[in-house]
Amino acid sequence: MTQTRTPASTPLTIPVGQAVGMAERVLAKLMAGVLAETGTSRQSYLAMRRLIALGDGASTDACLADVGYWLDLDVPAAGRLVDGLVADGLVTVTAGTAALTAAGMDLDAKIGTAVGAVTAKLYGSFDPADLQATVTTLQEITTRAQAIR
Repeated sequence: MTQTRTPASTPLTIPVGQAVGMAERVLAKLMAGVLAETGTSRQSYLAMRRLIALGDGASTDACLADVGYWLDLDVPAAGRLVDGLVADGLVTVTAGTAALTAAGMDLDAKIGTAVGAVTAKLYGSFDPADLQATVTTLQEITTRAQAIR
């Protein structure tokens, strides 16, 4: 009779939250360097990314609520942030909807190219399936954490 051996469960060397926090910290520092090259604040960049995630035609109210949620801002502070992006010509608000302008899309693409160069160095030697498993796991952790709130 052949006995199938299963590997013993490997204990975590550090808690998942600590590992995620450490990774976030060093990735944020790398991102800060990329953003500094374009003169873009982290909040402005993240607000632009949230607008992209919402898609064209997102209502201004939905935009402000989403930006506020993800950047931990109240609605007036989110409004000031979006107003700043409008003043900088990166976002347009018309007929109750918010969207990136051509200049906003160009800036996002420029940042994306620079980030891509950095992440290629970081992720290049990883198996794409392993990276996807990590992303899937982190998305599920995010969903579960939101449900706890």
